[in-house]
Amino acid sequence: MKLDILAFAAHPDDVELSCAGTIMKHIDQGKKVGIIDLTEGELGSRGTAETRREEAKAASEIMGLHRRDNLRMRDGFFELSESNKRLIIEQIRKYRPEIVLANAMSDRHPDHGRAGKLVSEACYLAGLRKIETIHEGVVQEAHRPRAVYHYIQDYYMAPDFVVDVTGYVDRKIEAIKVYKTQFYDPESIEPQTPISGAEFIEFLKGRMIQNGRIAKTEYAEAYTVERAPGVNDLFDLL
Repeated sequence: MKLDILAFAAHPDDVELSCAGTIMKHIDQGKKVGIIDLTEGELGSRGTAETRREEAKAASEIMGLHRRDNLRMRDGFFELSESNKRLIIEQIRKYRPEIVLANAMSDRHPDHGRAGKLVSEACYLAGLRKIETIHEGVVQEAHRPRAVYHYIQDYYMAPDFVVDVTGYVDRKIEAIKVYKTQFYDPESIEPQTPISGAEFIEFLKGRMIQNGRIAKTEYAEAYTVERAPGVNDLFDLL
Protein backbone atom coordinates (compact mmCIF):
# COMPACT_ATOMS: atom_id res chain seq x y z
CA MET A 1 0.00 0.00 0.00
CA LYS A 2 1.36 3.38 -0.99
CA LEU A 3 0.72 6.04 1.64
CA ASP A 4 0.51 9.78 1.04
CA ILE A 5 1.68 10.63 4.56
CA LEU A 6 3.74 8.48 6.92
CA ALA A 7 4.12 9.68 10.51
CA PHE A 8 6.90 8.34 12.73
CA ALA A 9 6.82 8.42 16.53
CA ALA A 10 9.30 7.49 19.22
CA HIS A 11 6.42 6.20 21.35
CA PRO A 12 2.79 5.24 20.84
CA ASP A 13 0.78 8.42 21.62
CA ASP A 14 3.40 10.91 20.32
CA VAL A 15 1.46 11.37 17.09
CA GLU A 16 -1.92 11.51 18.82
CA LEU A 17 -0.69 14.29 21.11
CA SER A 18 0.98 16.36 18.42
CA CYS A 19 -0.57 15.90 14.99
CA ALA A 20 -3.70 13.71 15.18
CA GLY A 21 -5.84 16.59 13.92
CA THR A 22 -3.64 17.05 10.86
CA ILE A 23 -3.77 13.33 10.12
CA MET A 24 -7.55 13.04 10.45
CA LYS A 25 -8.08 16.14 8.30
CA HIS A 26 -6.00 14.68 5.48
CA ILE A 27 -7.68 11.29 5.75
CA ASP A 28 -11.03 13.05 5.36
CA GLN A 29 -9.60 14.67 2.23
CA GLY A 30 -8.99 11.20 0.78
CA LYS A 31 -5.30 10.83 1.64
CA LYS A 32 -3.85 7.53 2.83
CA VAL A 33 -1.99 7.91 6.12
CA GLY A 34 -0.06 5.54 8.38
CA ILE A 35 1.99 5.63 11.58
CA ILE A 36 5.23 3.84 12.44
CA ASP A 37 5.96 3.73 16.17
CA LEU A 38 9.65 3.14 16.84
CA THR A 39 9.20 1.65 20.33
CA GLU A 40 6.40 0.19 22.43
CA GLY A 41 6.92 2.75 25.19
CA GLU A 42 7.81 -0.05 27.57
CA LEU A 43 9.78 2.21 29.93
CA GLY A 44 6.81 4.50 30.61
CA SER A 45 6.09 5.12 34.29
CA ARG A 46 2.51 3.96 33.77
CA GLY A 47 1.11 0.99 31.88
CA THR A 48 2.96 -1.74 29.99
CA ALA A 49 3.95 -2.52 26.42
CA GLU A 50 0.85 -4.72 26.19
CA THR A 51 -1.56 -2.00 27.34
CA ARG A 52 0.09 0.57 25.06
CA ARG A 53 -0.36 -1.84 22.15
CA GLU A 54 -4.09 -2.10 22.78
CA GLU A 55 -4.43 1.63 23.32
CA ALA A 56 -2.60 2.39 20.06
CA LYS A 57 -4.96 0.05 18.21
CA ALA A 58 -8.00 1.84 19.63
CA ALA A 59 -6.55 5.27 18.79
CA SER A 60 -5.80 4.12 15.24
CA GLU A 61 -9.44 3.19 14.74
CA ILE A 62 -10.61 6.58 15.96
CA MET A 63 -8.22 8.36 13.58
CA GLY A 64 -9.11 6.09 10.67
CA LEU A 65 -5.51 5.13 9.87
CA HIS A 66 -4.77 2.96 6.87
CA ARG A 67 -1.77 1.32 8.53
CA ARG A 68 0.12 1.25 11.84
CA ASP A 69 3.29 -0.70 12.58
CA ASN A 70 5.79 -0.86 15.44
CA LEU A 71 9.54 -1.39 14.90
CA ARG A 72 10.13 -2.47 18.52
CA MET A 73 13.31 -0.51 19.04
CA ARG A 74 14.48 -0.20 22.66
CA ASP A 75 12.54 2.50 24.46
CA GLY A 76 14.99 4.97 25.97
CA PHE A 77 18.03 3.30 24.42
CA PHE A 78 17.59 3.16 20.64
CA GLU A 79 20.54 4.72 18.85
CA LEU A 80 21.35 6.51 15.61
CA SER A 81 22.75 3.24 14.32
CA GLU A 82 22.94 1.78 10.82
CA SER A 83 20.61 -1.06 11.80
CA ASN A 84 17.91 1.33 13.06
CA LYS A 85 18.26 3.57 10.01
CA ARG A 86 17.81 0.54 7.79
CA LEU A 87 14.61 -0.43 9.62
CA ILE A 88 13.19 3.01 8.86
CA ILE A 89 14.49 3.01 5.28
CA GLU A 90 12.61 -0.25 4.69
CA GLN A 91 9.36 1.35 5.88
CA ILE A 92 9.87 4.43 3.72
CA ARG A 93 10.53 2.32 0.66
CA LYS A 94 7.62 0.01 1.50
CA TYR A 95 5.01 2.78 1.80
CA ARG A 96 6.66 5.39 -0.48
CA PRO A 97 5.11 8.46 1.20
CA GLU A 98 5.22 11.95 -0.28
CA ILE A 99 5.34 13.51 3.19
CA VAL A 100 6.92 12.22 6.41
CA LEU A 101 6.00 13.59 9.83
CA ALA A 102 8.56 13.08 12.59
CA ASN A 103 9.25 13.91 16.22
CA ALA A 104 10.52 17.32 17.28
CA MET A 105 14.27 17.72 16.90
CA SER A 106 14.56 18.72 20.57
CA ASP A 107 12.19 18.03 23.45
CA ARG A 108 11.82 17.14 27.14
CA HIS A 109 12.06 13.40 26.45
CA PRO A 110 15.45 12.60 24.89
CA ASP A 111 13.90 9.90 22.69
CA HIS A 112 11.96 12.56 20.81
CA GLY A 113 14.93 14.52 19.52
CA ARG A 114 16.84 11.34 18.77
CA ALA A 115 13.88 9.92 16.84
CA GLY A 116 13.51 13.16 14.89
CA LYS A 117 17.13 13.01 13.77
CA LEU A 118 17.00 9.26 13.08
CA VAL A 119 13.96 9.59 10.82
CA SER A 120 15.37 12.65 9.08
CA GLU A 121 18.61 10.89 8.19
CA ALA A 122 16.80 7.72 7.12
CA CYS A 123 14.55 9.73 4.78
CA TYR A 124 17.61 11.03 2.97
CA LEU A 125 19.35 7.66 2.86
CA ALA A 126 16.20 5.95 1.56
CA GLY A 127 16.73 7.83 -1.71
CA LEU A 128 20.21 6.40 -2.30
CA ARG A 129 19.87 3.47 -4.69
CA LYS A 130 23.20 1.92 -3.66
CA ILE A 131 21.80 1.24 -0.19
CA GLU A 132 20.12 -2.13 -0.70
CA THR A 133 17.17 -3.22 1.40
CA ILE A 134 15.06 -6.34 0.99
CA HIS A 135 11.45 -6.67 2.09
CA GLU A 136 9.67 -10.02 1.93
CA GLY A 137 12.38 -11.36 -0.37
CA VAL A 138 12.17 -8.48 -2.86
CA VAL A 139 14.84 -5.81 -3.35
CA GLN A 140 13.21 -2.46 -2.66
CA GLU A 141 13.43 0.54 -4.97
CA ALA A 142 14.95 3.74 -3.61
CA HIS A 143 12.47 6.39 -2.50
CA ARG A 144 12.96 9.76 -0.84
CA PRO A 145 9.93 11.63 0.56
CA ARG A 146 9.38 15.08 -0.90
CA ALA A 147 9.23 16.69 2.54
CA VAL A 148 9.94 15.94 6.21
CA TYR A 149 8.01 18.00 8.76
CA HIS A 150 8.67 17.82 12.50
CA TYR A 151 5.65 18.16 14.78
CA ILE A 152 6.20 20.33 17.85
CA GLN A 153 5.76 18.47 21.14
CA ASP A 154 6.13 19.41 24.81
CA TYR A 155 8.73 22.18 24.56
CA TYR A 156 7.47 25.29 22.81
CA MET A 157 9.18 26.15 19.53
CA ALA A 158 8.34 28.92 17.10
CA PRO A 159 6.58 27.05 14.29
CA ASP A 160 7.47 27.38 10.63
CA PHE A 161 3.85 26.70 9.71
CA VAL A 162 0.61 25.57 11.34
CA VAL A 163 -2.30 23.43 10.12
CA ASP A 164 -5.87 24.46 10.91
CA VAL A 165 -7.44 21.56 12.83
CA THR A 166 -10.61 23.33 13.93
CA GLY A 167 -13.34 20.69 13.83
CA TYR A 168 -10.96 17.85 14.76
CA VAL A 169 -10.17 18.75 18.36
CA ASP A 170 -12.83 16.55 19.96
CA ARG A 171 -11.75 13.47 17.98
CA LYS A 172 -8.11 14.23 18.76
CA ILE A 173 -8.84 14.36 22.50
CA GLU A 174 -10.86 11.13 22.16
CA ALA A 175 -7.87 9.42 20.51
CA ILE A 176 -5.58 10.66 23.29
CA LYS A 177 -7.87 9.57 26.10
CA VAL A 178 -7.95 5.94 24.94
CA TYR A 179 -4.41 5.80 26.31
CA LYS A 180 -6.02 5.30 29.69
CA THR A 181 -2.81 4.18 31.37
CA GLN A 182 -0.97 7.36 30.38
CA PHE A 183 -3.38 10.21 30.96
CA TYR A 184 -5.78 11.41 33.62
CA ASP A 185 -7.67 8.68 35.45
CA PRO A 186 -8.92 9.61 38.94
CA GLU A 187 -9.04 5.92 39.87
CA SER A 188 -5.47 5.12 38.84
CA ILE A 189 -3.03 4.08 41.57
CA GLU A 190 0.00 4.42 39.28
CA PRO A 191 2.64 7.15 39.72
CA GLN A 192 1.78 10.70 38.74
CA THR A 193 3.66 12.01 35.72
CA PRO A 194 3.90 15.37 33.91
CA ILE A 195 1.14 14.20 31.52
CA SER A 196 -1.19 12.33 33.88
CA GLY A 197 -2.93 15.29 35.53
CA ALA A 198 -6.34 16.60 34.51
CA GLU A 199 -4.76 19.92 33.51
CA PHE A 200 -2.64 18.32 30.76
CA ILE A 201 -5.55 18.04 28.33
CA GLU A 202 -6.28 21.71 28.92
CA PHE A 203 -2.63 22.47 28.18
CA LEU A 204 -2.95 20.67 24.84
CA LYS A 205 -6.05 22.66 23.94
CA GLY A 206 -4.32 25.88 24.98
CA ARG A 207 -1.33 25.08 22.79
CA MET A 208 -3.64 24.49 19.81
CA ILE A 209 -5.41 27.78 20.50
CA GLN A 210 -2.02 29.52 20.65
CA ASN A 211 -1.06 27.95 17.31
CA GLY A 212 -4.42 28.90 15.85
CA ARG A 213 -3.91 32.61 16.56
CA ILE A 214 -0.99 32.60 14.15
CA ALA A 215 -3.25 31.57 11.28
CA LYS A 216 -6.33 33.45 12.53
CA THR A 217 -8.19 30.22 13.17
CA GLU A 218 -9.49 28.61 16.34
CA TYR A 219 -7.20 25.58 16.68
CA ALA A 220 -4.03 24.53 14.88
CA GLU A 221 -1.12 22.09 15.11
CA ALA A 222 2.43 23.34 14.59
CA TYR A 223 5.46 22.14 12.66
CA THR A 224 9.07 22.98 11.88
CA VAL A 225 10.67 22.31 8.51
CA GLU A 226 14.04 21.16 7.26
CA ARG A 227 13.83 23.25 4.11
CA ALA A 228 11.59 26.13 3.11
CA PRO A 229 8.42 24.84 1.43
CA GLY A 230 7.59 26.23 -2.00
CA VAL A 231 4.22 27.70 -2.98
CA ASN A 232 2.67 28.61 -6.31
CA ASP A 233 1.86 32.17 -5.30
CA LEU A 234 1.66 34.43 -2.26
CA PHE A 235 -2.05 33.74 -1.78
CA ASP A 236 -1.23 30.14 -0.78
CA LEU A 237 0.26 31.62 2.38
CA LEU A 238 -2.88 33.41 3.56
